[in-house]
Formats: sequence, C-alpha cells, structure tokens
Amino acid sequence: MKIMSFQASLAAALMLAAAWLVSPVSAQTQTPPAAPAPAQATAQPATASPAPAAAPAVVAPVAKPDAAAIAPAMKELSPWVMFMSADVIVKAVMIGLAFASLMTWTVLIAKSIELSVASGKLRSALKKISEARSLAEAQMALGAKQGILPSFLAAALREARMSAGLSSDAGIKERAVSSFSEIVRAEARRIRVGMGVLATIGSTSPFVGLFGTVWGIMNSFIGISKSQTTNLAVVAPGIAEALLATAIGLVAAIPAVIIYNHFSRMTKSYLELVSRASGAAGRLLSRDLDRSHGSAHSRAAE
Repeated sequence: MKIMSFQASLAAALMLAAAWLVSPVSAQTQTPPAAPAPAQATAQPATASPAPAAAPAVVAPVAKPDAAAIAPAMKELSPWVMFMSADVIVKAVMIGLAFASLMTWTVLIAKSIELSVASGKLRSALKKISEARSLAEAQMALGAKQGILPSFLAAALREARMSAGLSSDAGIKERAVSSFSEIVRAEARRIRVGMGVLATIGSTSPFVGLFGTVWGIMNSFIGISKSQTTNLAVVAPGIAEALLATAIGLVAAIPAVIIYNHFSRMTKSYLELVSRASGAAGRLLSRDLDRSHGSAHSRAAE
C-alpha cells in the first residue's frame, strides 16, 4: 500500500511539474504584452487571449475614417471645383478677369492682321510712286485705291488747286504740310484703337485679382471663427479659391503688357511709313510748283 501511495504521489508531482513548465510557454505565445504569474497560468489560459484582440477592434475604426475623409477632399481641389465652390464676389472677379484675358487675345489677332495689311499696302504704294514725277502721275499709278498715300496725294492736289493764282510757294507748302499733319494724326488715332484696352487690362488686372484674394481670405477667416477650429483642412479650400483669383489676374495682366509693348513697336514702325508717304507727297507737290513757275517764267521771257 505504501508503494502504491508513493507511486501515486510521485505521478501527481510529475504532472504538476510538467504543467508548471508548459504553462509559461503557452502564455507567452498567446499574450505577448502580459507576463502572468506561474501560479495563475494554469488557471487562466483561456481568459488571457481575448484581451489583445479587443484593442485592435477599437483602434482600427477610428483611424480609417479620418484618412478616407481627408483623401477625397484633397483630390477635389481642382481649378473648376474651386471656382464652383467660391463666393459670389470671387466668382464675379474670376469671370471678369477671364473675359479680360479673352479680349487681350482678340485684340492681338485683330491688330496683328490690321497692322500687317496696312503696312503691306503702304509699302506697295510707295514702290509704285517711286518713279512718279508729278502728283498726277502718282495718282494714275495708284489708281482708285483707298489708303493713306492716296489721301496725301488728294490733299496736295486740293491745296494746289485752291491756291491757283498765288505766287507764294512757301504758303502753299505750309498749308499742305498742315493738311498732311491732320491726316497723320487721324491715322495714328485709328491705328492705336484697341491698345488702350490692353493698357487698362495690364495695369488693373493684378489689383482686381488681389481684391478677389482678399475677399476670399476674409471669408476663410470668417469660416474659421464659425467652425471654432484651426484645422488646415477647414481653411485650405477657401484660401486656394482666393489665390486662384490672383492667378487668373496675373494670367490676364502679363500677356496684356507683353502684347501692348509689341504693338507699340509695330505702331511706331507703321507711323514711320506714314511719315515717308507724307514726305513723298510733299516732294511731288514741290516739283509741281517749281514746274508751274518755270513754265510761267519761260512764257514771260517769250
């Protein structure tokens, strides 16, 4: 009996020792953060494992919605979306600046064609009368064409006809030069039509865009005060809309200034051609006057 009781007690001791050695390993594999005592490892192996699984279930839903909410908002910050979501005043500023930019490019196309055609016609007319000896021959060479040079020739002939019988050549030339000056001024006003629009757009568009920016930023600060938050995601769309107005203002102003300077040079070159035409008409008038006086002197000598 003693032997049997000893064997039973020895078996129980071995079983307890094996359970004590195995339980820490199983507890470490199931619950890494916790380190339970050896005495409680055999009694609570099943309750230690659910605790770590509950923590990710609470944290994961909180982090994912924030990323999902921020990502679409950043994708929607395109120029068109910013324009559609802008304030009414900022929209009006953007539309006005876009219309001003359209006018700039329209003036560029129209004035380029006008100056090219006018300069080509005037150069061709000057070549045609380069060998003419009188106003009548010059008019015959040009025919019935309309232009700045035929206007000079018509003014010179009109002055010579109205001054018939007068012996002062200086007075005739002076009056003809006065008529030529009026024609030159009228042509300069005509050829500069549209350049005032370019000057206005180039000088005022940046300030108009700045007004839209100030208005948009003011609305953004008002939104901050209403939402009672300083989160950048709240104010970023409004500030982006405001800066878009300044960008459109610069897009309208910079080409307008460049195109205005370009047309200033082209207009100056064209007016130099007009001055050449005026001088050519004046020389033809002077030759006609000298011929008329020369024939008068020859008749008097006879």
